[in-house]
This record gives sequence, C-alpha cells and structure tokens, in this order.
Amino acid sequence: MTGRRVTNGQPDGDEHQRFARYLQDLAAVAAEDEVELVAEVLRDPDATMAQSAVVRHVDRRAAQLLSDPQFASWERDLATVIGEREFLKRRLREWALLRSVTLGEPWTAEELTTASDWLQRKATDMVTASDALILLAREGRTRRVRAAATVRIRQGDQHAG
Repeated sequence: MTGRRVTNGQPDGDEHQRFARYLQDLAAVAAEDEVELVAEVLRDPDATMAQSAVVRHVDRRAAQLLSDPQFASWERDLATVIGEREFLKRRLREWALLRSVTLGEPWTAEELTTASDWLQRKATDMVTASDALILLAREGRTRRVRAAATVRIRQGDQHAG
C-alpha cells in the first residue's frame, strides 16, 4: 500500500525517509484504506517515529472531520488500530472532546480542565462556547491558556456589543 520495500525484515530507508513517506501516504490515503495504512505505519520498527507520523495524520484528519457526522465512526475505527498506545489514544479522545465542546454536545468541566495543554490551547483557538472559554480562563492548566481564553471572551463581548 505505501510502496514500502522490505529488505532482510527491515523497511528500506532511514527513519527520516520513512517518516516523510508515511506522511505523504497518509495524506493521500482513501478513507476506506486509512485504517489499514495506519496499522502498517504502526508496525514500523521505530515506534516513536511511527507514532509521530500517525499523530500528525490524526490531527489533520480530525480537524477535517470535526463537524462531520462520520467523525464518530472514524474515531472508533482508528481506536481499534491504535490499541494501547497511550499518547495516540489520548490524542484521539481529546479530539472527540474538542468536537463535543465545539458542537455543543455533552462534556464536563473535569474533562476540559484535566485535558492536556495541547487540547486546552486548541480549544482556546477553536471553541466559541462561552462556558468553555470562561472555564479555561479561570481554570486552564497554564497562564498561556488562561490568557488566551480571556482574550477570546473579550473579543466575543466586543462583537456582541
């Protein structure tokens, strides 16, 4: 599928070449082949590099699908291939949380306040829900998140007035 060649049980090219090839392949993969390709990438002997390529793909695809009704099935399918890789599981869960907050679906204050710095920064950029922004302005994990949420709230107040 990726055109990856294997010699003596090892994939061709160094990890930088494979990483670039994986990113290219993941960017071009058809939806019906995505899970299979992600599984192939995750079988690479360099687990750190492989997971880095997959998280970039997850970030790109999740952003594309954020308001799409297919998001939930995409998330489930990807979760099966990600398995017990904690960082990838968390990133996928956090995209689902961001989707919930963005679309006004159920979420809890605890989910948002215990989320990673990455998610909280992403939320302050994307979310328009005042309750989420107020929560992040008060209880965000970092000063940067709290300040960004405060700025977004003020911007919303200016546009409302």
